[in-house]
Amino acid sequence: MSTKAYIASTGSYLPDYVLTNVEIATLVDTSDEWILGRCGVKERRILKDKDKASAYMAKMAAEKAIHKAGVNVNEIDVVIVSTATPEHQFPATSGIVAEMLGIKNAWCFDCMAACSGFLFALNTGAKLIESGSYKTILLIGSDKMSSIMDFTNRNTCVLFGDGAGAVILRSTNSENGIQKSVLRTDGSGYLNLFQKAGGSLFPATIESVQNKEHTISMSGQTVFKTAVTKISESCLELLEQSKLSKAEIDYLIPHQANKRIITAVAELLELPEEKVSVNIDKYGNTTCASIPICLDEWSGKFKNGDNIIICAFGAGFSWGSLHLKWHHPD
Repeated sequence: MSTKAYIASTGSYLPDYVLTNVEIATLVDTSDEWILGRCGVKERRILKDKDKASAYMAKMAAEKAIHKAGVNVNEIDVVIVSTATPEHQFPATSGIVAEMLGIKNAWCFDCMAACSGFLFALNTGAKLIESGSYKTILLIGSDKMSSIMDFTNRNTCVLFGDGAGAVILRSTNSENGIQKSVLRTDGSGYLNLFQKAGGSLFPATIESVQNKEHTISMSGQTVFKTAVTKISESCLELLEQSKLSKAEIDYLIPHQANKRIITAVAELLELPEEKVSVNIDKYGNTTCASIPICLDEWSGKFKNGDNIIICAFGAGFSWGSLHLKWHHPD
């Protein structure tokens, strides 16, 4: 019987500070009604402490997942951190998090695919376990989106929040676990959602800071339309590959980019609200953290053998979906 990876435990961390739509309306020309209608966000969490960032939140979420799994840190073989807001350009944030957690026997790397990052990292972690070389992997999505927000731009500042989520992946010989995935990238769309400055093409300058080129730039309408189309296509392709009917889907765990995108995908898959994880109203778009936070909040609902579809769309453009058959070890 082949080896598969399964999610042994979950954990999440949300900062204490709640930034409401009412408060945002004091910063930019907007309203609670406009924000709710446009993206479904009511409030979001912000990490106010200037001495803490993505690594701190990743560590907090990881500690919960490690504790729930009953794993000793010396058992962890690999640490993967998915983030669009790394602690530094280098070294990898994963190594910093591993040091915070006292993990000494693992190799560590970051996965950067914006909002699709955790999905891509989840598939990567599963393949590492399937290879037979590794048994226990710590996988984290963490983003301090407030660090790259322009709070004078109402088209972007209303959407994002800070947070982290983590899972422990372990090996199993069960037929359950991570099954199949459909992952795609189309680089031709990257200018529709990107952070212009800070990389090697546009290094930081006084002018780049003054022009707010270190914050998110987004063509909202293009991103919305492309996201609905590409997520829908990937989900349908995944169902075909997995020989799974819509009626056999037990839960949908979508990236929390926009409530209207989530609704469109749920309707395509003919899923009722109670089968679709939604927390964008409470946390906004936490980028790489949104899927593991949803998994942490909903894992108590899952039964052994449940068919779970995880999907995402992000900058790149990047997108995809993954079929997870929930596993509870005996």
